[in-house]
Amino acid sequence: MSKVIVKNCSDYENDRVKLAILEGLNPLGGLSNYIKEGSKVLLKINLIGPKKADRAATTHPEFVRAVGQLVKELGAEVYVGDSSGGAIAGMAPTKKSFTVAGIERIAEEEGFTLINFDEVGPVSKQSDENYTEELFITKAIEEMDVVINLPKMKTHAMGIYTGAVKNLFGAIPGLRKAKYHRDAPNPEVFGEVLADIHKSIHNMPLHIMDGIVSMQGEGPTAGKPYPAGKVLISEDPLALDRIAIEMMGIKPERVDILKASIKRGIGCWEPQEIEVIGDYEVLRNYELPKSYVSNVTKDNSGVKGVIDFFKVVPVVNTKKCVNCNSCVDSCPVSAIDRATKKIDYSICIDCLCCHELCMVEAVDLKSKNVMVNVVRSVANLFLK
Repeated sequence: MSKVIVKNCSDYENDRVKLAILEGLNPLGGLSNYIKEGSKVLLKINLIGPKKADRAATTHPEFVRAVGQLVKELGAEVYVGDSSGGAIAGMAPTKKSFTVAGIERIAEEEGFTLINFDEVGPVSKQSDENYTEELFITKAIEEMDVVINLPKMKTHAMGIYTGAVKNLFGAIPGLRKAKYHRDAPNPEVFGEVLADIHKSIHNMPLHIMDGIVSMQGEGPTAGKPYPAGKVLISEDPLALDRIAIEMMGIKPERVDILKASIKRGIGCWEPQEIEVIGDYEVLRNYELPKSYVSNVTKDNSGVKGVIDFFKVVPVVNTKKCVNCNSCVDSCPVSAIDRATKKIDYSICIDCLCCHELCMVEAVDLKSKNVMVNVVRSVANLFLK
């Protein structure tokens, strides 16, 4: 049985965050159960792109500071790392993201070492159970004694939800992520890639989720902040995600991106296998992504027509576009015209990378049916 601890934490005040984490770790034996003096500890954050901390798209810098301070107090070396999604001028924007998100500042203030996964190079991770023919993750993880996963609690326009399991996609350096999106063009298949990554990492015993201010709506970058006031902690990323999903008001069976992790035993999933400790509650009025309505289980024959009715497609808003071409360079199938920003839907794989990785939120999700917004509002009341 896996334990998931949920602790209330109203804001990012340092002492309050540290207290919530320390109290949350008590049922697991405390942080010293995982960290030894002199060890090298990597905090794997969510740094999806150059977004400011108050947008709730990235692991908050004060959350990273608090965890890092607790690790440092045990005499360990603290490293903070990730690889951002997308591309600007042919390069992943990780370096810029460290600065914009406030991570670079707190690392300098606390003496943490930043690791840009794009710069340290990859290592090949192969096994007979891998879904992917080739899996490359950052060499930084291999060089650490311990990795602590620090995901952000967020909705996701393509995958409905993103959390502890999905956060490890950032272990793939740089533009290699586009290849995996292209090879795994729907959430269920993409989940196989995530399961491969988790199966390949054996020094990650702890997952601490920043749900103090989470993201609702059209996450993981274009949604709205939601004051959830929660910290979630577990040794089991899948169990943690199950509880977070329930708290957000999402039906767990609707999250296709986690099905491979369930099947392949990344962690516990069934309620009777999970012990929830602490301040669990279902969050009120939590806004879910538009795709939640259209992402209906395919074997439900009574709603196939509803899927097409509610389907949304990405559209570049040229009035908001700053012509950085991040959407063009981040599209894994080259479906966006560089000059006009028009999208060729005949080859689009609905990965929504353009929407997710546009840092000025100039890619909207729209339906071609004029009645869909009205019906979606009503349907959401019944599908939650």
